[in-house]
Amino acid sequence: PVIGLWKDGDTGVYITPTVRHALAVAEAGAHVVAADATARPRPDGGSFADLVTAVHSAGALVMADVATLEEGMLAARQGADFVSTTLSGYAPGSPRQSGPDLELVAALARATGTPVVAEGRIGTPEEAAEALARGAHSVVVGTAITAPTALTHRFATHLTRR
Repeated sequence: PVIGLWKDGDTGVYITPTVRHALAVAEAGAHVVAADATARPRPDGGSFADLVTAVHSAGALVMADVATLEEGMLAARQGADFVSTTLSGYAPGSPRQSGPDLELVAALARATGTPVVAEGRIGTPEEAAEALARGAHSVVVGTAITAPTALTHRFATHLTRR
């Protein structure tokens, strides 16, 4: 499936922040629309629940990007088809850490019947495998495989330590 999102801005809720953004992503052909489902206020004053309803009416699924267990549980109750750990470490109330939030992956898998997507700071095959072992339905690997600058920095840093 194609997972689509629209980043608008760089602070607060900026990952598919409004129903307008979400519908545009669905109309562009995304099978799944990823959207911020944190407790932070949306720029247009709308709700995540309204976004879910609109996206479902457009024939697409919704992946809720969350930072905490409580946000993930609420997003699942509001109809999210997937709950993703994307914003853990980036939004208030979530732990800042260098690696993936595998504790959140496990907690969401235990607490909801909604498929959990492990996303955020997954840098090795071992971390991806551990996310699956802890209950993730799937794993999104981004920067670790798509950013040449980050890859080069990782190699250079490791080699200079030797």
